[in-house]
Amino acid sequence: MRESFRWFGPPDRITLPEIVQTGATGIVTALHEIPYGVVWTKEAIAERQALVREASGERLEWTVVESLPVHEAIKLASGGGDELETLYENYRISLKNLAACGISTVCYNFMPLLDWTRTELAHPLAGGGTSLRFNMQDFAAFDVYMLERPGAEADFSADVLQRAKAWIDASRPEDRERLLAAIMAGLPGAYERYDVPGLRAVLARYEGITKDDIRANYKRFLEAVVPTAEEAGVRLCVHPDDPPRPVFGLPRVVSNEDDIAFILDAVPSLANGLTLCSGSLGAGPANDVVAIARRFAEKIHFAHLRNVAKDADGSFEEANHLDGDTDMVALLRVLLGEERRRRAEGRADFEMPMRPDHGHELLADLGRGTHPGYPLIGRMRGLAELRGAIRAIETLDRAA
Repeated sequence: MRESFRWFGPPDRITLPEIVQTGATGIVTALHEIPYGVVWTKEAIAERQALVREASGERLEWTVVESLPVHEAIKLASGGGDELETLYENYRISLKNLAACGISTVCYNFMPLLDWTRTELAHPLAGGGTSLRFNMQDFAAFDVYMLERPGAEADFSADVLQRAKAWIDASRPEDRERLLAAIMAGLPGAYERYDVPGLRAVLARYEGITKDDIRANYKRFLEAVVPTAEEAGVRLCVHPDDPPRPVFGLPRVVSNEDDIAFILDAVPSLANGLTLCSGSLGAGPANDVVAIARRFAEKIHFAHLRNVAKDADGSFEEANHLDGDTDMVALLRVLLGEERRRRAEGRADFEMPMRPDHGHELLADLGRGTHPGYPLIGRMRGLAELRGAIRAIETLDRAA
């Protein structure tokens, strides 16, 4: 597997020379400064490629785009046919420009509004350090009592609602501000923030939109861009919802095995694939991540490897990469087996890029102010654990 590391571009507090020291050789990044729906030019792509090479002493290569964003108007199918066609065309041009620059793996998501959702960005760990965490009672407190979303109570159990009420009654203004900030960190690119009235306003745009509506809009998007990706040799790979459940009443359409099957069947093509995120899918109690990987192995073009530990009420916490509720060794066996199959087919692109996803803040990570979930040492630890597991699997398989 191609060991990769996510980098958020020049503003990232983690530097490319530091990433070199992790042992990764691939960089996963995006042109985050370009507004959604605007074409990524060949010049801008090449400039970022050159920066990655030069700053890393030619030891790193930009190999995966994460993400080429899908404009909210596409998810909503709003703005009229002309605006949508312009957005589709801009996306197609960006795909062709990436391919022309030699980048062929493009991760994206179709999550309405929020890319991911957590309620704690620095949950203290027993042995020291911090992790990301999603507390169901805190989320319910925000949704029901701070956001005051109509009908929100129906999305939570009586026990969760009781604990949410106790939390809101005991909370101080700074507790509520901290909760708002944690939830806002999941907005695309983590660069935009709303206060509570602002969040209500943007959520209103989705009023009356159902899961079937989002699916139909998604299928229209795939029909518009997958043929171009196929022609250009680009592998599109959708990232699952995080968490894999409706959030603030927003429909989610990439949450489970049935959703993935719908997407991949909507426009059958090797260019229409999956980013296997073991943490996002693993947060769903009904999801068997290993079985999902086995079923869709041929269409997995990129892997985010992380683990979560779930609670009975739907809460979950980022675990160590080899711990948590997903059998990471079994999952790696599936992915490595798919690589062997592709190599046997004679495919030049048999090697699957992967990156250690998220990580605990440890040691010098603490207080550094890196992107939530993306510290240096915690991810390097995860990469080292994954590297060791992969080496052990490969050694055992050769001896068998």
